[in-house]
Amino acid sequence: MFGFFFSAGALLVVVGALGASMARRKSKEAWKTYKNVFDEYTLRNLFKLQAQGHFEELESPIAIGKESNVFTARTASGERVIVKIYRLETCDFLKMFQYLRSDPRFEGLRNQRRKTIFAWTKREFRNLMRAREVVRVPAPLVFRDNILVLELIGGSEPAPRVKDARPLDPEGFFVEVAKMMGALWRAGLVHGDLSEFNILNDAEVPVFIDFSQSTVVQDSLAPELLERDCRNVARFFAKLGVAVTVDSLREQVLASR
Repeated sequence: MFGFFFSAGALLVVVGALGASMARRKSKEAWKTYKNVFDEYTLRNLFKLQAQGHFEELESPIAIGKESNVFTARTASGERVIVKIYRLETCDFLKMFQYLRSDPRFEGLRNQRRKTIFAWTKREFRNLMRAREVVRVPAPLVFRDNILVLELIGGSEPAPRVKDARPLDPEGFFVEVAKMMGALWRAGLVHGDLSEFNILNDAEVPVFIDFSQSTVVQDSLAPELLERDCRNVARFFAKLGVAVTVDSLREQVLASR
């Protein structure tokens, strides 16, 4: 879903300057360092979240894209969190709206850029709140319009995605992933964008991330999204030597409801 918009190198320079500035003076002036990266509305929201104590400074970018930018951030207690910022000017809000319009939780949503992006952020927060009751996901901490603050998985450093850190026991890892997919379905959710890109390997334990496309099973798109999840997951683990097919995985997930 991400397409590169700013180079990671350029953003690292900006983040470094911002962090140093914020360490010296925690004020709106510190956020002006980001003027060439984010719009004024987003800068104001970042400052408000900082003022509320959710984080003190942004650190390294984890994912830089046309749709959103994801950073680590440092809190006053020294802990690290994830800050996900949807880009107001470059998000494909029309595509977002197509997903949202069939979600019964967002009936009546008007097809307007900011309202759609804000609803998208709110939906991801709600999906994570629901999913965390049955599977391991980053705990959602707070959201404000187009900004989402999450638990950082992995301790001091972000846990790698499965595509970058293949499990030592692919079959055992897959068994857990399949159980998690079933648990989500049982809880009335489908991830909708599950693949090796959105599963973390946290010390050989799977963690699902990026719930922006997740929806309830009552959504007319749910069967299509579940099929996509099963296809992506089966493809990846089959490459690792696991005996799995799309049909067998789908049957396992559906049987769990």
